Amino acid sequence: MQPDASGNAGGGANPRPKLPPVAAAPAPSGRPASVLPHKTANVRDHYRIGKKLGQGQFGTTYLCVAKEDGGEFACKSIPKRKLLCREDYEDVWREIQIMHHLSEHPNVVRIRGAYEDALFVHIVMELCAGGELFDRIVAKGHYTERAAAQLIRTIVGVVEACHSLGVMHRDLKPENFLFASTAEDAPLKTTDFGLSMFYKPGDKFSDVVGSPYYVAPEVLQKCYGPEADVWSAGVILYILLCGVPPFWAETEAGIFRQILRGKLDFESEPWPSISDSAKDLVRTMLCRDPTKRLSAHEVLCHPWIVDDSVAPDKPIDSAVLSRLKHFSAMNKLKKMALRVVSMWLIAKLPQNLMLRSITVNNSVAIFASYTNACLLESHF
Repeated sequence: MQPDASGNAGGGANPRPKLPPVAAAPAPSGRPASVLPHKTANVRDHYRIGKKLGQGQFGTTYLCVAKEDGGEFACKSIPKRKLLCREDYEDVWREIQIMHHLSEHPNVVRIRGAYEDALFVHIVMELCAGGELFDRIVAKGHYTERAAAQLIRTIVGVVEACHSLGVMHRDLKPENFLFASTAEDAPLKTTDFGLSMFYKPGDKFSDVVGSPYYVAPEVLQKCYGPEADVWSAGVILYILLCGVPPFWAETEAGIFRQILRGKLDFESEPWPSISDSAKDLVRTMLCRDPTKRLSAHEVLCHPWIVDDSVAPDKPIDSAVLSRLKHFSAMNKLKKMALRVVSMWLIAKLPQNLMLRSITVNNSVAIFASYTNACLLESHF
């Protein structure tokens, strides 16, 4: 999905924001009558909706132009027909609240407004026209440890700001970091807070969310807190330095087994030529025990991050760029294929099973078992 956000790097623990009621009255189906707690203007009264920019699981992002001043923004439109239960409505409202909660942070996509009509919820936000993190690196054609350190400083800086404000992102991955523009010095922006949650110190979560390569072992074990975000950032750092993820397999189940084993490869190329300080930071961010893992603040205090002279400025092996390009292209192809298959499956899925699969705790297992049956039946 495309972005959301705003950012305010505050300090200290803030109380968990209390969300207002999602709707004033339930709809006849038992779902809330609306996502937003108040009526809004029609989004088309203020914006001209243009070309499609991207497609996510729940929404489509379009270019939109403000009628008032001609400013260009992104508009994520979420069809309400895909919101099948109260929890889905609450998730969208929480996403909007979190985007406002993080407003003004320089490295978070800023929300401009939210609108709702009979069919859609529209989230208008800052447009990031500079492309994805890995695409920019590959396009530049050269890359150093020092550049990787600067990128991780930005990424973990956002994580620290989120955690200081009581927000866990829960889906940190390279695709969720976009450059604001094509300019050489354009800021990197964090996007897509659709899985993010408010939390208080000591809170533990059990729902398994995130993206396979980046999910922390404690998430798979269904007992985790904000430390999981640091793990995900550590995976991004590992990929930035060698071009491939630390835990690799042909299937998601295989990836999860590798994550739970937690064995890191620092012997293969280019690791022998990577600085010891960089490897130390990767190890401490990817510590399997979340109680011993570095916090976001501790990562930002690590010598490899703090001292530019520690991270070498010599180009990393060109094979890393080649691997990054391949890995990024493979992920995009997988995403496209999964979208086609999921649309086909949803068309076949009985309505009562679909509703049940999304509203109960073991939704993934129910949907997965039905998916496997359909794929076998159709000889995929």
